[in-house]
Amino acid sequence: MSALDRLADLVGIEPFYHDIWGNRRETSDATKRALIAAMGLPAGSDEEVEASLRAVDQRAWRRMLPPVIVLDEQAPLALTFALPAGLDDADLFWTLTEETGVSHRAALTVGNLPVADRAVIDGVAFERRTVSTRLPSRLPLGYHRLSVEIRPKGVGGSLEGSTTLIVAPERCLTVEEVVPSGRTWGIGLQLYALKSGDDWGIGDFDDLGRFAEAAGGLGAGLVGLNPLHALFPADPNHIGPYSPSSRSFLNILYIDVERVPELDATPDARTRIAAEDFRARLAAVRSAELVDYPAVSALKMPVLEALHATFRALPERHPRRLAFETFRREMGEPLRRHATFEALHEHFYRQDPNLWMWRSWPPAFHDPNSPEVQAFATERADRLDFFEYLQWEADRQLGEAADRGRKAGLAIGFYRDLAVAAHPGGAAAWADSGILVQGANVGAPPDQFNLKGQNWGLAPLSPVGLRETAYANFVAMLRANMRHAGALRIDHVMALQHLFWIPADGSDGAYVEYPMQDLLRIIALESRRNRCIVIGEDLGTVPEGFRPAMERAGILSYRVLYFERSADGGFKRPGEYPADAMVTVTTHDLATFKGFWTNRDLEWRQRLDLYPDNGARDKDSWDRGVDRWRMLQALSAEGLKPASYPTDEGSQPFSAELMEAVHRYLARSPGRIAMVQVEDALGEAEQPNLPGTVDQHPNWRRRLSVPVEAMPGHEGLRRLADAVRAERDRY
Repeated sequence: MSALDRLADLVGIEPFYHDIWGNRRETSDATKRALIAAMGLPAGSDEEVEASLRAVDQRAWRRMLPPVIVLDEQAPLALTFALPAGLDDADLFWTLTEETGVSHRAALTVGNLPVADRAVIDGVAFERRTVSTRLPSRLPLGYHRLSVEIRPKGVGGSLEGSTTLIVAPERCLTVEEVVPSGRTWGIGLQLYALKSGDDWGIGDFDDLGRFAEAAGGLGAGLVGLNPLHALFPADPNHIGPYSPSSRSFLNILYIDVERVPELDATPDARTRIAAEDFRARLAAVRSAELVDYPAVSALKMPVLEALHATFRALPERHPRRLAFETFRREMGEPLRRHATFEALHEHFYRQDPNLWMWRSWPPAFHDPNSPEVQAFATERADRLDFFEYLQWEADRQLGEAADRGRKAGLAIGFYRDLAVAAHPGGAAAWADSGILVQGANVGAPPDQFNLKGQNWGLAPLSPVGLRETAYANFVAMLRANMRHAGALRIDHVMALQHLFWIPADGSDGAYVEYPMQDLLRIIALESRRNRCIVIGEDLGTVPEGFRPAMERAGILSYRVLYFERSADGGFKRPGEYPADAMVTVTTHDLATFKGFWTNRDLEWRQRLDLYPDNGARDKDSWDRGVDRWRMLQALSAEGLKPASYPTDEGSQPFSAELMEAVHRYLARSPGRIAMVQVEDALGEAEQPNLPGTVDQHPNWRRRLSVPVEAMPGHEGLRRLADAVRAERDRY
């Protein structure tokens, strides 16, 4: 094996992968060099590769302990540490401090500990020794700290090392632990798509609270949401929820301005809202078919600034001020950094639109800890406070919406959605540049939907950086997204095992491995601590053995009716679905059921010239007709085909009865959670997002045709809810 291959293997770059057609694709040397460089290791020449290889090889020997050790709660505690050879007479002192502050201490002699391994690094002999005695036999679940000090006899000074010990359960919280029957159903929606009589052109957290009450009243157990991640307030044209600035904070455009308590005490803001011009602009965005994000931002942001000024004038002991300070303490330094980025991004982008990416800013502002950044934060303290205030108010309103849903009967509550990665130009990449890789993007290899593969333009987490920081960033992100939620959907969950990286230089991509077992254990720990069920979106190319590993960890699989097929291409029978799954007819990236039946998505692809040739277009159309025929056959086999469909011919028109029958079909499956997309319940033909497009299709902008106030009495929604609930209760 060459030095390049060894180095690539050590940093987790897979030497090959099999595409969706079963073809083996080798990772080229150029790709290996580019991805190794993206991880911060020089690899441009053979000499650089050799030097980087030595550095990686030696790193584990030159430090006493790894930065983190993740253990199953049932595993016995043992510790292996590295030190120079020849210290047999030295005393070893260890201190294990539990998360609660309880400490355990002991002293041992190094020579009494068994040698696990030996190495010579630059002429210096090293050895690894193992401690298994006198350590606590079991530790409680949580995040603990272990420190080791070695004092050689008759020699001044000592050697020190420390590590984070994470003790985690085997499985996540299960549906059965929350819902006695172990089966429930829910309604999924895109929050921005909600509309009401008093919205400001976009669905907001008050609308969400009303929708949650309606869903609870219909007997649903949960409401599924699109990612609520922070975007870019300075540039409201950047709207993709799966391309966020940060996955740990919220999109502040979802704040309902009229529910912010400071409004009552801000007469200037009330006067502004009551002005004729403002009311005309508000009426225009409220009646629009599509969300106009810049117009919404132009309405909301000046009013929110006025409300923040009122808030700043409140007495220090005012309950709102005290609650804000509590939130700031809970969120800690990450909140401060996020607010600093927001203020910097606003400052530079307004100065010059070409300074949108933070790496285009003056170099002194690339580092959150630089004197220049600290000076900016001091000078613009009010602006930082404003962005922190918006995060706090968004969190408060989301929490209120969740409470309303639970009180209305949602047994699980909200399920939130965690995007696979963040934008390289966003707050997360700026605040944690050692964790988010800058020289590569996340994507997917070629498949039947994207023959050239996909580049999502997102920054992957560094597997090395994750371990070096004891997974702190990952833990914080999980906690942030489990907040005010009873379930969490992890987008492209295969990223826990490996993720497809595409070098910035344009060379072919390759899969990069992640510490899957550690990540699964941490997810299980946070799942139980936050009482949050976990669902893994496992669509696409799923590695062998991955789904069984998810099942063992208690993470629900994500099964979509359109994709669940038998060997002959027909739709799977309901009983063939796994129990540990969330099942759904469609997703935000696929045609609604009405759109599927009427070929609306195929019409869009033809209109936008997304087909490589007429043959591909005609094949899609033919295949869709076959799928309609297969679906009617599947419904017939279950006794669910409506009487208005006398045959299985796929040319028969769409009907609400057919929609209901298909959802009954899926609701009969043993899957723990059955989801209904609100677009299907309302009979919408258009889908929220059309993959492969950016501006050609109105992605992430479509508003629902029915206001939230009318949903409790909407006949189609009620009928579909009654049908799904009946099947869930029956089977």
